[in-house]
Amino acid sequence: MTVTEAAAFLREHDNYLILTHKRPDGDTIGCAAGLCRGLRGLGKTAHICPGTGATPIFLPYLEGLMAPEGFAPDTVVSVDIAARSLFTDAGRPWLERGIDLAVDHHPSQEFFARQTCLDAGRAACGELIYDILKELGPVTAHMAAPLYVAIATDTGCFQYSSTTAATHRTAAALMDTGLDVFPLNKKHFRTKTWPRLQVERLIVERMHRYDGGKIAVAPVSLSLMEEAGAVEGDMEDIAAFLGQIEGVETSVTIRELAEGGCKLSVRTSGGLNASSVCALLGGGGHAAAAGCTVPGGLAEAEAAILAAIRQVQAEA
Repeated sequence: MTVTEAAAFLREHDNYLILTHKRPDGDTIGCAAGLCRGLRGLGKTAHICPGTGATPIFLPYLEGLMAPEGFAPDTVVSVDIAARSLFTDAGRPWLERGIDLAVDHHPSQEFFARQTCLDAGRAACGELIYDILKELGPVTAHMAAPLYVAIATDTGCFQYSSTTAATHRTAAALMDTGLDVFPLNKKHFRTKTWPRLQVERLIVERMHRYDGGKIAVAPVSLSLMEEAGAVEGDMEDIAAFLGQIEGVETSVTIRELAEGGCKLSVRTSGGLNASSVCALLGGGGHAAAAGCTVPGGLAEAEAAILAAIRQVQAEA
C-alpha cells in the first residue's frame, strides 16, 4: 500500500488494536502511541495491545492508550514489525488471527499482513506514520510528541547514516505543531543513570576487538548487569555505544537473555551490510543496523556472528 492507500484504509475501518514488537524501542512505541492518538482524534476506537514490555522511559507515551481486558478488535495493525518472530506473546494470537495492516520501514519485512505499507527508505517507521496521519487530518502536538520520539530515537538523534533530508523535514513539521523537543532530547539523549555508566565501563573493560579495532564485540552477560546494578531500563540503545569508539566500523552487542539464548545487535559504518550478516543467523534489519537472536551462550553467539561477518566480507 502507498501512504495514501493506507490512510484510506484507516479512514474506512474502526475498532483498532495496534501491535508493537517485543523488546520495544522508541520507534515502535512512538508509532503505536502516535497512531492511536491520531485514530482517536478521528473519533475511532483505538487501543494498543498490552504486554508491550516497554521500559520506564517509554511508558509515559502509552498512558491511557492500552486495550482493556477482553477488548475484541475489528482491525489489527502492526507498527515497525518486520518479522513474525518479533511479535510479543500478547501479540502472537493476533498474528495467528491475521494482521490487517502492517506499517514498516525494514527491508527484511516478511509480508505477514493482509496489507503492508512499506518504505525501506525511511529512517524510522515514525516518518511513515506521520505521513499517513497527515493524510487523515491535522497532526497535533499531542500526536507529535511520540512521533518525534520514534524518529529521533531510531536515528540516534539524527546522527545515523539512515537520516535523510526528509527525516529532518518531518521533525521540523512535528516541531511546527508547537511541540517542545528540548525535554524529549534531554530525556532520551543527554541523561544516563549511574548503573548505565557502570555498564558502559564494564563493556569497555571486557569488550573484544578484531581487525585492528575495526570490529568491536561486547558480550553483555546477566552477571555484568547485576554487577553494574542495571535493569532493562538502563540498557536503552546500548547497541550504539561501541560505535562511538574511534576506528570501529562494525560493532556487535551480545545480550544474554534470562530465558536462554542471546540477542545480537549489529551496527556498521564501513560498508558491511548488517542486515546480510544477521540474515545468516535468522535475523534482519537495515544495512547499517540489524539484529538477530541465537541459541546458546555468549561465546557461541560471538563465534557465530564473527563467522557471519567473515562470510559476508568474503562475498562482497
